[in-house]
Amino acid sequence: MADVHNKEQRSRNMAAIRGRDTKPEMIVRRVVHRLGYRFRLHRRDLPGRPDLVLPRHRAVILVHGCFWHQHDCRYGRVVPATREEFWKTKRNENTARDTRDMRALRAMGWRVLVIWECWTRHGGTVDSRLKSFLARM
Repeated sequence: MADVHNKEQRSRNMAAIRGRDTKPEMIVRRVVHRLGYRFRLHRRDLPGRPDLVLPRHRAVILVHGCFWHQHDCRYGRVVPATREEFWKTKRNENTARDTRDMRALRAMGWRVLVIWECWTRHGGTVDSRLKSFLARM
């Protein structure tokens, strides 16, 4: 019975994870807006539907979850205890897609910045990286 409960709980947890309007994404949006930049969200006509698009500056900002996109931090190095092969494949496909999308965006003339979820836990890190990226426009 306990195993069934764990699977149901895990299923609910995974279903609750959103792909947009996440807490890290909202933090990045607030910082970019506070710096005086205006942006579009999740443009479907661009590879990977970037989280923030600054069309005037030909720049995109991608906000990646550390676990899902395998960042080299403690959150990204987590290995799930169950269905290891499934999660390994899923996460590898995510990173391969990220690489393809970033190459396509750059080939189209867009500047790309990736902000990792763990950076949003330390406000100064996100602020300084965004300021540096946006100052080069």
